[in-house]
Order: sequence, then C-alpha cells, then structure tokens
Amino acid sequence: MAILTTRPRGTNDFLPEQTPRWQYLERTLLSTAALYGFGEIRTPTFEHTELFQRGVGDTTDVVSKEMYTFTDKGGRSVTLRPEGTAGICRAAIENGLLGDALPLKVSYVFNCFRYEKAQRGRYRQFHQFGVECYGAAGPQADAEILSLAWEGLQTLGLRELQLSVNSIGCPACRAEYHRALRAYFEDRREELCETCRERLEKNPMRILDCKSPVCGQIAAGAPRVLDYLCGDCRAHFERVQSLLRAAKIPFTVDAGIVRGLDYYTRTVFEISVPGFPALCGGGRYGGLCRQLGGPDVEGIGFAMGLERLLMVMEQQNCEFPQPPQCDLYIASMGEAAAQEAFRLTTLLRREGYAVECDLMGRSVKAQMKYANKLGALYSMVLGEAELEQGAARLKQMATGEEKPVPLGEAFFTAFEQEMHNGWFAAAAEAAEGLTR
Repeated sequence: MAILTTRPRGTNDFLPEQTPRWQYLERTLLSTAALYGFGEIRTPTFEHTELFQRGVGDTTDVVSKEMYTFTDKGGRSVTLRPEGTAGICRAAIENGLLGDALPLKVSYVFNCFRYEKAQRGRYRQFHQFGVECYGAAGPQADAEILSLAWEGLQTLGLRELQLSVNSIGCPACRAEYHRALRAYFEDRREELCETCRERLEKNPMRILDCKSPVCGQIAAGAPRVLDYLCGDCRAHFERVQSLLRAAKIPFTVDAGIVRGLDYYTRTVFEISVPGFPALCGGGRYGGLCRQLGGPDVEGIGFAMGLERLLMVMEQQNCEFPQPPQCDLYIASMGEAAAQEAFRLTTLLRREGYAVECDLMGRSVKAQMKYANKLGALYSMVLGEAELEQGAARLKQMATGEEKPVPLGEAFFTAFEQEMHNGWFAAAAEAAEGLTR
C-alpha cells in the first residue's frame, strides 16, 4: 500500500519556524480589534449547506462553483465554511446574542475552504481574520469598521495602503440599477461568458465582478451604481466619507467595487497595495439576519486573507518580532547529572523560562552543537564533578564568557538575576566563595 506523503492541492503546511509569524499576525489583529470593543468568536468549521445558499447567495461563484459540500452519514448536506459572516450570523441568532444590548461586536480567525484554482496567494484551504458588528445602522458604524481595518494593517507595518469605498445602495434603489444593467448588457449578451449570461437574468451586478477580460472590458462602460442611489443611501454614503476625512483616513471612491457576495448593501470597500489584489474587503449587509430567520438587524464587517497578508508583509520587509529563544541549555554527562539537568529544566520552565536538556543521549559535544542550533542564550554542563562541588559554569553563548554559579536552590536566584538584572559578576563571586 502506497504511503501518502503529499498534502492536498491548494493547502499548506505551516512549520515551526513559520508559525511565530502567524501567531504575531493573529495576535496583533485580534488585539487591535479588542481596542475597538470586539470580542473573539469561534464557530464550527462546517455548517448546513442551506446556510450558505441562503446567506451568501446561490448566484455567487462561491455557492455555485467553489463550496466543499458533502453528505454526512446521517444523509444531511453539510459544507465546509467558505467564508465567516453567514456562520457568525447564524451563531448570533441561535445563541440569542442579538437580544442583548447592541451593538454586538465580534472578531474571528477562521480557516475557510473554497474549491478554486490554486495559485500564488490563493488557496483551497485559507485563513481569514475578520470582524462583524450587528445592530448599528448608522454611518458611524461603517466608519468605525473602516478605521479598524485601516489601523490593523498599519499596525502590522504595511505601506502604500489604498482604501477604496463605494455604495451599492439598498434593495429599493438597487432594483432600478439592476434594470439599467440588464438593458446595458442585453445589447452585448452574446459577447459575455456563459456564467455572465446566467448572471444577467439572476443578478446582473455579479457581471461587474467577473474576472474574464472580455466581460471586464464590457463592464467598464456599464452604468454606475452611484448614479442610482436613493436619497437615504446617498446621504449615508456622504456621511461615511465625511467621518473618514475627520479621522484623517485617506480613501478614494471606486464605483467598480461591488464585492462578490449577495448579502452586501450600501457601503462596500477594499484595502489593497500596488501590485496585489485586495488584502481586505467588506461592507454592510442589511437583511442577512432576517433572511436567516433572525431579527431585522443591520450588520457590517470585513475579512482579511492571512496568507496573502503575510506574503505582502514579507515582500515589503515588514518587521516581525523574534521568536522566543532558548534561555538556557543544560548539558549533562552520566545518569545522575541527566536527572539533575531534568530537574532544573522542569523547575525553570515553571518559572517561565525556555530551558532545554538532552533527550537523545548525545555526547556533550553534540549537545553543545545542538544548543548552538537552538540559539540558546546560555548553556551549562553538568557532570559528576559539578554535582560533587555543588557548582557549575554558566556560559554566555554569544561571547563565550564563563562564570561559576552555585547549584541547588541558590541556582534559581542566580539565574533569575542574570536574566533580569545582569547579576553576572556578583553571582560569580558568590559561586567562587562556595567552591573555595
């Protein structure tokens, strides 16, 4: 039987040397969201398929082409989540969160799944950071969400950020816009791709989001949604822009942004950098909660693809914190010394220090070579002589300088002072006194 040694296409392994960057990314974004009052939420990796059909929209590429859907052993159709909003809205309704004091603010880090062509920065299993805000219908909520997205990316050190905003109106004014789009595209129906010919009947706005060069060229001359906004939607969008200017958040209005999911209404936006697709996208979704069986509560949010975000950060040489180093490596010779090394290692770990000792039965030379590979700040060798004397030599790996230190309970105080206060000389003198 053949052994499977390759990962599925469109997925990634994240190795120990890579995960500190992921942890930094997630930690930074979640903590930024927390400053805005957003608490983390976690929902199931799979949901009933109908949730996405009703919530995301069966005219979208996500639902019609990209979902990982299967029948479970109970005969139920379930789907690996392709995005976060529908599942979070379901969780808010089911757990009664929308009956508490509003607004409800939640953030998340999810893995998502879409069956699409695997390419650089786009995968079949991918990860998103996002936020959702429910219950606030006014433009201030739009501006706060935009500010959070902007500040989160700036905190990560990204440069040349470009925020583009648009309004796609409410269902009332969008109906008139749909009629204008159908009239425009009907004259060039035969030039559209097969998918867009279907979209023309169901949701002509999806044609504006088509990636086909031919459809894109045709869509460039289509009517602009901004010209069809009703008075309320226009006033809402103007107020969002005014709030962004007041907060000194630079932006441009781009009437071509419609986003790819059916639940969006009014404000939609993207944040990008030159040469890359959008790093962040989102908008307002009025009616989604009601459509899923909940109260008529407005929502707004965004999502960021973490794979793409990390790729851009590395390309822009953004700074990442150094991963935690090994504070001390305790090498040993002989069974008694190995036991003492293990004891010291365990106790120091309980005090919050990163300490390693030998697990492989290596020679002292091999252990020290391994300590170098770990990047240990200090090392110490224990053998029969050190145990008898009650003292050892603590080596600073960067300089090679060695000083005697006491073993036993005095060692913990000495090592803690060295790590925090640079006690090296005083401790060395004390240790020399013990060994005379």
